[in-house]
Amino acid sequence: MNGASREALAAARERLDALTDSTSVDAAQLAGELAAVTALLDREVSLRRVLTDPAQAGEAKAELVQRLLAGQVSGTTADLVSGLVRSRWSQSRDLVDALEELANVADLTAAQQTGALDSVEDELFRFGRIVSSNTELRAALTDRKATASAKSELLRSLLGGRADAATERLVTRLVTAPRGRSLEAGLESLSKLAAERRDRVVAVVTSAVSLSDTQKRRLGAALAKLYGRQMHLNLDVDPEVVGGMRVQVGDEVINGSLADRIEDAARRMAS
Repeated sequence: MNGASREALAAARERLDALTDSTSVDAAQLAGELAAVTALLDREVSLRRVLTDPAQAGEAKAELVQRLLAGQVSGTTADLVSGLVRSRWSQSRDLVDALEELANVADLTAAQQTGALDSVEDELFRFGRIVSSNTELRAALTDRKATASAKSELLRSLLGGRADAATERLVTRLVTAPRGRSLEAGLESLSKLAAERRDRVVAVVTSAVSLSDTQKRRLGAALAKLYGRQMHLNLDVDPEVVGGMRVQVGDEVINGSLADRIEDAARRMAS
């Protein structure tokens, strides 16, 4: 997103945080209702254009939203969507992208409120690894001819009772309504949102052997010092990894000896 859309999303994220800070708001319910509105506006292109038309008064668009959603979603959700359509959007599709992100953040907030956010982060990462290593599963989940209900049932058989409910909801929405994204890109986006909820940066660590708890703590502390942010480690094991360890933080990849890289970074910071 650029310009006006980015500002509108930032404002909406602040409103969402304020809402979910209240114990009277069910974050999981809010997520489901925002996802339903996302699906509606993704499907109804003409309506989406009306709601993002800069020539229309913001209050008029908000009143239209209230009429459309009355009795369909909670007043909290309707008010949040009304605030969104009062804002200016660079492109009409940005409104749908924003709603989808808010739905995902609300589900992650629900997980955070129950102390399950760390589990959800790890489950999203592990699910991504399973999909990338199983071509048949990936094909089934991305098959355009398969119905949403069939994909949902497959995911229920894979995740039901084995993963947190928030993980299952997030993955199911991604698989059944990918909205033009690859499965991998969608899972990466969800992982970043999950890390953001904890104000952490995600480091994908691939090592030749499993790391001990002590090694994980030391690695996390070293990376946090190097990047100036708390780190969440997504761990994977690959005996063929070059140099014994590979660390990826965003677009930056650290190959070979991590100790040498950290030592070099410390020297540069001191100079």
